[in-house]
Amino acid sequence: MNAAHSQHSAVKNGGPPLIYVVDDEAMLLELACVILQPQGYRLQTFRDPMAALQAFTTAKPRPALLLTDYSMHRMTGLDLIQACRRIEPTQRAALISGTIGPEIMDQTSIKPDRFLAKPYHARQLLDLVGAMLAS
Repeated sequence: MNAAHSQHSAVKNGGPPLIYVVDDEAMLLELACVILQPQGYRLQTFRDPMAALQAFTTAKPRPALLLTDYSMHRMTGLDLIQACRRIEPTQRAALISGTIGPEIMDQTSIKPDRFLAKPYHARQLLDLVGAMLAS
């Protein structure tokens, strides 16, 4: 059984999918919770990408999805995605940013699965999460 399959099975068998949301702005973490928790998703939020990486390292099972802001102190969202994928190569991740655009996906070797521009509407975040968990 490959890692992607076992991760997907754990999500199906272990209740609602766990999503890590990483953003150094507390208000944006709260917004993600207000949008996603009523839909039945379990969220673990982090204001510090290093804390998110530390939790990811020991997580069993890994989160179904990683949503991370691009511009944070100490580490960018791309760096966080890369570090998580060193541990779990099939980790699904979306990059969210108000400072860069989707062209970043063409300019770096680190490829998030999806990109979402800030500010976003609740429906855009729900659609992104739903599509990523379905794939």
